[in-house]
Amino acid sequence: MKKIFSCELINAVFSCFCAALFFISFSPNAYAVSGGVSANITEKAAVQEHKNKEKNNLHEVRRVSVIHYSGTITAAAADYFRKAFEKASGGEKDKEADLVVIALDTPGGLDSSMRVIIKGLMNLNKPAAVFVSPQGARAASAGVFITMSAPIAAMAPGTSIGAAHPVFMGAFPMPGGSKDSKNPDASVMETKVLNDAVAYIRSLAAKTGRNAEWAIKSVKESISVPAEEAVRLGVADFIADDMDDFLKKIDGRKAGDFGIIRMIEPEVIHTRQGLRERFLATVATPDLAMFFAGVGAAGLFIELYNPGLVLPGVIGAMSLVLSLYSFQTLSASAAGLALLLLAFVFFIAEIKVMSYGLLTVAGAVSMLAGGIMMFEPQASGFMSLSMAVLLSTIISLIAVVALLAYIVYRAQSVKIVAGIESLVGKKGIAKTSMLPKGKILAEGEIWEAESISGNIEAGMPVIIKEVSGFKVKVSALKSEDTEKNGITEE
Repeated sequence: MKKIFSCELINAVFSCFCAALFFISFSPNAYAVSGGVSANITEKAAVQEHKNKEKNNLHEVRRVSVIHYSGTITAAAADYFRKAFEKASGGEKDKEADLVVIALDTPGGLDSSMRVIIKGLMNLNKPAAVFVSPQGARAASAGVFITMSAPIAAMAPGTSIGAAHPVFMGAFPMPGGSKDSKNPDASVMETKVLNDAVAYIRSLAAKTGRNAEWAIKSVKESISVPAEEAVRLGVADFIADDMDDFLKKIDGRKAGDFGIIRMIEPEVIHTRQGLRERFLATVATPDLAMFFAGVGAAGLFIELYNPGLVLPGVIGAMSLVLSLYSFQTLSASAAGLALLLLAFVFFIAEIKVMSYGLLTVAGAVSMLAGGIMMFEPQASGFMSLSMAVLLSTIISLIAVVALLAYIVYRAQSVKIVAGIESLVGKKGIAKTSMLPKGKILAEGEIWEAESISGNIEAGMPVIIKEVSGFKVKVSALKSEDTEKNGITEE
């Protein structure tokens, strides 16, 4: 009996549980409550996920590295930026920065150096920005490319950006290029370089989301715009009065793949050009390179002509070293340098060998050809070798060589007034009969002599015609010459 009751009780409980479960599962109200709870949980999860995603997309900035640069973009500039990027990335004894800002003011420069800087900037493991500053600065030519490569770009009031059409190093047309059929005024090489620059700036604009159409016009048509218009056209992001204003306005802006900038009372570390960087950037220009070469050659010419002056040799040697550094920095061609050195050899030979100007002409032609071939045909935003500088250097060297050659000629033609050679033309008295040899008295001294005009009696006046070793050759003077010159026997 007890066993049957227990089984019936268990069955009753199980039946009630199943009925309750069925009611909850298929009841409309219960379904609505269940669905509402589920939807509410899903919505909260989505909000939390969005907040987490937004938080993860923030780039907190506690330390800013500001790299100041003003000048032409050269190999020295590329080296300066390389060191500054390494410092910002936490090099030896340096704290790593969370944001790199380039305060830029440049008229342009070498294409190769520009690309080195851009590659370094784009491969930083932190966001970078370019601020064209201070007021009155510019980002021309190569500066446009550098500005376009940064995720954030700003400009100070009164600044400008543009004129990125590539020009070519050298004062002469690019060699070896046939004319482009679409542009008769340009060679095929010039067209290729232009197209390469267009493709490069287009890719940079696409990467940073800037106005690619304007960027292409800046390269093709050399257009330039002020800061306000640059912001309106989407070339720059905003205008800032100074660096403090820039750091305030950059807060909350998106920096490419690094997310949104969040400034947290950042420490600002400034990197500026030292004396070395400014000096190297100044001397590494084609015109100064050629000028230093001319000064160096002139100084060495003068020192070789008159050894011991010291100052011309010192200045000449220093100038030549500076010119060689500039040529190396500007990627001067070996053929151009060889022709330049050959010109110096011709000029030096002109001083030592009287070629009646032929060596000077050869030196001038060699130097002109070297100047033409000195620089490889590469794109340059600003620098070029001026024809006026090249010709003035050649003319100045020709003038120096001509002056030294004239001085040498005058020195060789001047009558000797010291030593035994100075006796030529002097008069004396025969101390012994000369048949034809004997002795004479001249200039207060007794000399071994030989007559070239027959026998001369003792006491006769003579004139020295030639000096051979320590002996002289003489001829007799006529009686009227004796009376005229008052020659008497001592």
